Amino acid sequence: MKKLLAIAALLSASALTLQAQQLTLHLDKAQTPVSPMLYGLMTEEINYAYEGGLYTQLVANPAFADMFNPRGGRRGGRQNNPDTPRMTVRPDRWQLTDTVKVRVRQNRQGGINDANPTSLIVNFPEAGLGIVSEGYWGFPIRKSTTFKGALYVRQPAARNNNDAAQPVRSLTIALKSADGTTTYAQTKVSGFTSSWKKIDYQLATSDSQADTKDARLFIIADQAGSIELTRVTLFAPSFKDRKNGLRPDLMQMMADMNPKFLRFPGGNYLEGNNFANRFDWKQTIGDPDLRPGHQSPWGYRSTDGLGLLEFLQWAEDVGGEPVVGVFAGYVLNGDHLDGDYIKPFIQDALDEIEYIMGDAQTTKWGAVRARDGHPQPFPLHYVEIGNEDFFDRSGSYPNRFKMFYEAIKARYPQLQIISTVGYDALKSAAIPNPVVDVIDEHYYRNAQDMYRNAYQYDRYDRTGPKIFCGEWATREGSPTPNMNAALGDAAWMSCMERNSDICIMSCYAPLFVNVEPGAMQWSSDLIGYDVLHAYGSPSYWAQVMFAGNLGDRIVPVDAAAMPRQKLDRNDEADAVFYTATTDAATGKIFLKLTNAVGDAQKLTIALDGAKKVKSKARKIELKAPRPDDTNSIDNPRNIVPQESVQKVGKRFPITLAPYSITVLVIE
Repeated sequence: MKKLLAIAALLSASALTLQAQQLTLHLDKAQTPVSPMLYGLMTEEINYAYEGGLYTQLVANPAFADMFNPRGGRRGGRQNNPDTPRMTVRPDRWQLTDTVKVRVRQNRQGGINDANPTSLIVNFPEAGLGIVSEGYWGFPIRKSTTFKGALYVRQPAARNNNDAAQPVRSLTIALKSADGTTTYAQTKVSGFTSSWKKIDYQLATSDSQADTKDARLFIIADQAGSIELTRVTLFAPSFKDRKNGLRPDLMQMMADMNPKFLRFPGGNYLEGNNFANRFDWKQTIGDPDLRPGHQSPWGYRSTDGLGLLEFLQWAEDVGGEPVVGVFAGYVLNGDHLDGDYIKPFIQDALDEIEYIMGDAQTTKWGAVRARDGHPQPFPLHYVEIGNEDFFDRSGSYPNRFKMFYEAIKARYPQLQIISTVGYDALKSAAIPNPVVDVIDEHYYRNAQDMYRNAYQYDRYDRTGPKIFCGEWATREGSPTPNMNAALGDAAWMSCMERNSDICIMSCYAPLFVNVEPGAMQWSSDLIGYDVLHAYGSPSYWAQVMFAGNLGDRIVPVDAAAMPRQKLDRNDEADAVFYTATTDAATGKIFLKLTNAVGDAQKLTIALDGAKKVKSKARKIELKAPRPDDTNSIDNPRNIVPQESVQKVGKRFPITLAPYSITVLVIE
């Protein structure tokens, strides 16, 4: 009898333990709205995100502004030492088919316009020689593909005996293998005169062409002589066939994330290292041949072919709306302007807002947008003043913010204005009772710190400004995050989603990385690619799962005796993280569960207030055997979501796989 009682007691204790490890969803108390803008995208020019990434113009250094000299390295826009042997001088990211015979000279006053003042004079002592664009680590060669290109050409005036008097009469333009032995597509151009002439051309691959990135763009002289070139461009097919458009596979991957907004143009890219290299939006609109470009803060040149209108169309094409950051008078080297000196930049911001949302018939900049090809205004609800101004040690931001805020609100009172520093920082700057709509917070952490802070927004004051988590990431894995990072991301997204009454917007950063050697400046980036292929990291798939399965009401959840995990320090955190929402129209419940540890977790789910529940739920699961497992350009689908069916009821058990993110869609 004692033995039977002991067994019964043991079984009872096990049942109590299982019952205690329980989540109770209070469906009848789901009244707080989910922010309709919760999940979005953040972008800036880093890791060759635009040039060599999203932007479909494939030729690097198209106007020969940057020259390479082995004695002096890369010298952007400078004359090379005339004593340097000719064979060693070439445009940056270009090669010569014969480094002895082909001679080049940069003409700094020979360009087509003020935006593109440089050109390249090339002397070919015999036919068949050429210059070769490396592109950005190759060119994307696929079957049945038509590339559209253009170049400006003229016959150069002979400056000295280094320039041949006889001009080249025609050129062969070809996509070839790097060694020049295999031709994928080619065409001829001619009709050159002593004046600049823009010549359009097309290169089409065959329907039997195999995929390869081992490709270069060759410009070959058909006769001996000299020629002058600038603005050599080549565009791959774009998303929705937009002219001057964006890369289809990357755009589709973003659309699959179901983003509600795009925060642009940065990031540090907004500020620039100095005033000359800030994002000057007025220089990025209109004809790309009239855009001067500028130096990115991450060490390479941006052509600004991807400019303000392209950003706006990007947001539109992936289903979101713009969240625009306006330049606020501070640059990364610490320089800033304040007081009356800031007023021209305030006017620039007002003009930019008018370009985005102004009427095409009644406003100056709305008419310019219509001229540029988009007559209808874009939706705009949020404007951010500057970027990460908590780095500004001068203390000038509160006053600069106040001036921008008041000017923008006077003209556009309906807009929500975002500050890049917190309310306390604004208040401490002797601005009594500062007015701010939204605060931008940035968090880059490892997974354990994400677990430690997974209830951060539960504790926020609901009477203060709303929160925009405008940059965040779990930084583990390179060049893209591993599964452990995805688990940290899911814990953090659970916190934001559960508190989306206060945290109204969020976006991961950085979004992109070119995985070729030398292309990365920041590791742990959401989407990786080379010139030919792209893949989503485990963190990317976590984003897809969260943003694609979201209701419009937050479901309160009670957690009882949830499992714990030990962290590196002498502390602990939860092992399981959760959030739940419901859709008022359909009654669907979206329950998200993250198991951050290597042991399976058995939970009981109770649906309190559910009148009727279908017996089968859709189950979406992302998991990996080891936390450092990941995806890569060579193994892009190692970790991807898998779908199955989960039996459910008003009360049901579920087992969470080790290192897993699970979404249940319950009807």
